[in-house]
Amino acid sequence: MVPTIPLTPPRRSCRAQKWSKGKSRDKLANKVLFDKETLEKFNKEVPSYKIITPAVVSDRMKIRGSLARAAIRDLEKAGTIRAVVQHSKMMIYTRATNAAE
Repeated sequence: MVPTIPLTPPRRSCRAQKWSKGKSRDKLANKVLFDKETLEKFNKEVPSYKIITPAVVSDRMKIRGSLARAAIRDLEKAGTIRAVVQHSKMMIYTRATNAAE
């Protein structure tokens, strides 16, 4: 007579792979319009920046890029900043100095 061995379920050597959902970024809540404090801060600080681009202004002032582009154009018309590179994709400005004009 042959002894019977009870059948056991096969062991899993490693568990099923758990997939991560990836790194999530927080949504930016940048302002769409200027309020009084932000506009005063913009007019005071931005003309003193060494390099002025829509990305820099948007990041520091927490405003949308479209609002930053429009506000930078207004500062250029007022003569407080001057254009270094004027291109449709990259607008670079700097402070207006009397020696440069």
